[in-house]
Amino acid sequence: MSFGLYSLARPALFTLDPEHAHELTLRTLAGYPRIAAPFGFGIRHQPVRLMGLNFRNRVGLAAGLDKNGECVEAFDRMGFGFIEVGTVTPRPQPGNARPRMFRLPKQQAIINRLGFNNHGVDALVNRVRRARRSAVLGVNIGKNSDTPLEHAEDDYLICLRKVYPIADYVVVNVSSPNTAGLRSLQGADRFRTLAAALDGERRQLADRYGRHVPLLVKIAPDIGDDDLATLAVVAVESSIDGLIATNTTITRPGVEGDAIAKEAGGLSGAPLRPLATAVLKRLRGLVGADYPLIGVGGIATAAHAVEKRAAGADLVQVYTGLVYEGPGLVRECVAALRNG
Repeated sequence: MSFGLYSLARPALFTLDPEHAHELTLRTLAGYPRIAAPFGFGIRHQPVRLMGLNFRNRVGLAAGLDKNGECVEAFDRMGFGFIEVGTVTPRPQPGNARPRMFRLPKQQAIINRLGFNNHGVDALVNRVRRARRSAVLGVNIGKNSDTPLEHAEDDYLICLRKVYPIADYVVVNVSSPNTAGLRSLQGADRFRTLAAALDGERRQLADRYGRHVPLLVKIAPDIGDDDLATLAVVAVESSIDGLIATNTTITRPGVEGDAIAKEAGGLSGAPLRPLATAVLKRLRGLVGADYPLIGVGGIATAAHAVEKRAAGADLVQVYTGLVYEGPGLVRECVAALRNG
């Protein structure tokens, strides 16, 4: 259940265009981070150690909400155990044409085709350096839309080098449906080549900075069983530290009759949950009990967070559920996972 403050604000926000409401919320949190403090006050954290990092709790903010790292302090005060910013690209880019974000309130879902709109990696690094936080910080990296696929590796390496000093972990996004051809990087040969290049660069950076920064990959929910199995094997063999399951889906489960469902883009929220959780569960069977997995997709209640944990997630992330349920969702999920 949402806290009263958000319950009062949400009707007004939902009268606005979804992206306008999103931008207004971020400007408010960036300018007045203390406004988030009441939501996190009194949360009973239970530390979890994973990938060599100390997470104060198992609940994180998924990438995509704070693409430019503008609200790290506010989300830290909200009580998240970890905060993932991005997706960020080497150069600033505007993303796809508007409108590009659509609500489906009855289904508690969102369709977006934002297209990695962001201010560029240098702007993000500068903001994150100044942010005060206790939560673990992840940075999600991608390629610029005008970079040819055959040169995608260069973009990921640029971002990895620049975010390495300020990130606690780095996520390689090869699963967004809103950058043409990006998901082809999940194919066995391309993924193996990219993973090897990133791991090689990460080893050099670890020597330079004297610390190992975990490298994770975020995958699509629409991947076939054979491709998923191959990706899991390659990830483990390539020293990728963990996988995030999943990104948004290009399918339309449970929303087929809605006119908005015809909009291009990735679907997130409640309808994604069964699909994302099924992929997570299959991944756990493929990688074994000890390999780090983060579950994301459709968490809107504490019970959903518990479901992800039961399916194999070591940590969970929220985004669309936060839009519909408000910051109180963080407290509820932390409490539900405290002893699990």
